[in-house]
Amino acid sequence: MSEEHLDRALAEEFSGHGDVIHKLKLENSHFAKLLHHNHELWSEIHNIQTNVTPSSDEILAVLEKKRLLILDEIGALIKGVK
Repeated sequence: MSEEHLDRALAEEFSGHGDVIHKLKLENSHFAKLLHHNHELWSEIHNIQTNVTPSSDEILAVLEKKRLLILDEIGALIKGVK
């Protein structure tokens, strides 16, 4: 899946904040790194869920928890933009 598609998915997840996400991605290197890490984790999770990559339920749960923590941080950064 393309990074552009994942950016749209993230904008949907944080509905109404697409412009803020785009601005942060360009202006905040930490935010951009979080997005990149989120994309990587999402891809790993997706591959496990679709049986492309074999894995255990425990590993999947750890990856999902890591992604939720990143999404929480992304959400906090989005909220901080006025």
